Amino acid sequence: MKILLLKDVYHLGHAGDIKKVADGYGRNYLIPQGFAVMATAGALKQAESIRAKAEVIRKQMNTEMSAVSERINGTWITFASKAGETGKLYGSITSQMVAEKISEKAGVEIDKRQIDIQPIRTLGEHKAHVRLTIDIVPIVNILVHREGETPNIGGSTEAEAEVVEEAAEPAAESAE
Repeated sequence: MKILLLKDVYHLGHAGDIKKVADGYGRNYLIPQGFAVMATAGALKQAESIRAKAEVIRKQMNTEMSAVSERINGTWITFASKAGETGKLYGSITSQMVAEKISEKAGVEIDKRQIDIQPIRTLGEHKAHVRLTIDIVPIVNILVHREGETPNIGGSTEAEAEVVEEAAEPAAESAE
């Protein structure tokens, strides 16, 4: 089925693009959600105006989100978790948990659907992509360590000091 995209769709294309997609994907998701319309002759005439409007909106969003991207790109977030001897967690670190930590650090609301990561079930370092816009996708580093242990982030002493401060804050709050 051929469709005309009305909005930017991650991994598919930009608004105004004409794409061929599976019938079910178009009929059951893209069209009902308002992301696309059938590529009829009338809709194709509107493609250029849709593309121009979307380009203006995309540039505005990219300008706004580039500052947020600079703040969170390459930052480290840490999670203390219980784990077995093999390094397997008793539970998992979900995209919701990652989104909450990033929102705290960036000061901007990040939705769990913007985080591209499978649930983390092992100790160690992991990476997550944060889809702020279709063009801006910063990478956040995640460190999962055992509860009670001091995390060791890639040999960076400044990052270690920041993590130790973060770990000490909850302990100080619970002592009160």
